[in-house]
Amino acid sequence: MPDSRAVVYRTRLTTRFRGLDARDGVLLRGDAGWGEFSPFWDYDDAESAAWLRAAREAADDGWPAPVRDRVPVNVTVPAVGPDRARGLVAASGGCRTAKVKVAQRGPDGALEPLDAEVARLEAVRDALGPGGRVRVDANGAWDPDEALRRLPHLDRAAGGLEYVEQPCPDVAGLAAVRRGQGGDTAVPVAADESIRRAEDPLAVVRADAADVVVLKVQPLGGVRACLDLAEQVRLPVVVSSALESSVGIAAGVALAAALPALPYACGLATVNLFAADVVAEPLVPVDGALPVARPAPSAAALAATAPDADTDRRWRARLDRVAGLALAGGAR
Repeated sequence: MPDSRAVVYRTRLTTRFRGLDARDGVLLRGDAGWGEFSPFWDYDDAESAAWLRAAREAADDGWPAPVRDRVPVNVTVPAVGPDRARGLVAASGGCRTAKVKVAQRGPDGALEPLDAEVARLEAVRDALGPGGRVRVDANGAWDPDEALRRLPHLDRAAGGLEYVEQPCPDVAGLAAVRRGQGGDTAVPVAADESIRRAEDPLAVVRADAADVVVLKVQPLGGVRACLDLAEQVRLPVVVSSALESSVGIAAGVALAAALPALPYACGLATVNLFAADVVAEPLVPVDGALPVARPAPSAAALAATAPDADTDRRWRARLDRVAGLALAGGAR
């Protein structure tokens, strides 16, 4: 095991996700264990400070005591064809809920055709079988009119959607989608980016713009910060990953395990998208759930995920900048 208290990792993704073919970040070791600092590269240093707070909480302070020992999770299905979608569900470790990516844009900027999304959802529904639940995630790529046009078709294809996550980029759009749907057929709306990238996360609640909130530990500054926010929003919570290694996923599991209520499966089963992980026994689902555990990196796994020299330098420089910004009081 390396002596360094900061270890950079990089791994290929088995399926292109969020426009990425690989994932990388920094693992930090402290008295309480290991934490992960892995803001995506489109986050500036100020916004990345919350990710560092979460990593330092994990490494230095640890997490609150759990109230459950298993966390049900969904399988995440990227924008892939029907056959690949079926395969991901079949290989999900018994997940009974699937989150399916929609509203993807091609190289020309055009949205994926509706019939391709419908085919993906039908394949996922069939692969889950009776009693399976399907939710979709648009990552804010629709305007309200497009969301309202597509949702009835996607709802039918899924056999009834559990919810649509972040259909539009802003709070006003989320509220318009909620208002614009009809009665008993309305698909519940979940807020993700409007929580984790917002200056004022509670704006969603004041605007009555969501039925569910998605909380991600790193972007929101740690497990305790998320618990405080969950208490303020007073809406059902889904804990989701930021596409982390098992070290980062363990923080999401800790949050889900500490919440007083957990009505939905959580979006924490994303380690299966990694070609290699930083721990010997990755946090992957068994019977549709993750154990409340804290796997530590192993020397062999870190060797298998060692980055190239340029990636290592970039992350260490970024870590230094963000840490310096936090000390100077310039982080948000």
